[in-house]
Amino acid sequence: MDCAEHRNSLILAVGNRLSKIYTRTGDDGSTGLGDGSRTPKDSPRVSAYGTVDELNSAIGMVLAQDVPAAVRETLTQIQHDLFDLGGELCIPGMAMIHDADVARLESTLDAFNADLPMLKEFILPGGGMAAACCHLARTVCRRAERETVTLARTESVRPEAIRYLNRLSDLLFVLSRVLARASGHGEVLWQHERRKKPKA
Repeated sequence: MDCAEHRNSLILAVGNRLSKIYTRTGDDGSTGLGDGSRTPKDSPRVSAYGTVDELNSAIGMVLAQDVPAAVRETLTQIQHDLFDLGGELCIPGMAMIHDADVARLESTLDAFNADLPMLKEFILPGGGMAAACCHLARTVCRRAERETVTLARTESVRPEAIRYLNRLSDLLFVLSRVLARASGHGEVLWQHERRKKPKA
C-alpha cells in the first residue's frame, strides 16, 4: 500500500471513528494505532504523537491572536504538516513528512530572520500575548522532538520527522521575535548582570 492509500485509509478510519465520539475501547488503558494494532496509552509512540497534537493546539493559541498575515499563513501550513506528522507517528511505516517540508521550514526561517536585528542577549518568553504563546509552542515542540527521539531508540522513526521538529522549534523562536516586535511590546531580554556579586 503506498502513501496515498495509507492516507486515504487514515481518513476513512477517522471518519468512521468520528461517527461516535466515545468507543469505550480505551478503558483498559490501551489505544488503537492507525494500522489497527493496540498499544498502551503511555507508550513512547503515543507520547510522541500526543505531544505533536499538543503542539498543534499551542500553535492554534498563537493563531487565536492578532498576528501578521505572513505569520498566519506560515503557521496554518505548519498545522497541516503537524497533522500529517501525527499520522506518520500513529501508523508505523507511514511516510508523510519529507525533505521538501524540512527545506520549506528552513527557507521560511531564513526569510523571517533576515529582517531581525542580530541577537546579542538571551530572550525571556514574553513580548505580548502572541509572542508568549509562540514561545510556549516552541517549548512544546522541543518536547515533541525529545519524545520522538526516545521513540526512535526502540522503534522505527524516519529521520525526516525528527529533522522537521528540530527546524520547527528554531522557526518558532524566530517567529516569537517577529511577533514581539510586531506587537510593539518588544523582546524581553535576560538581564544576566542583575545579580550583584557578593561583597567580600
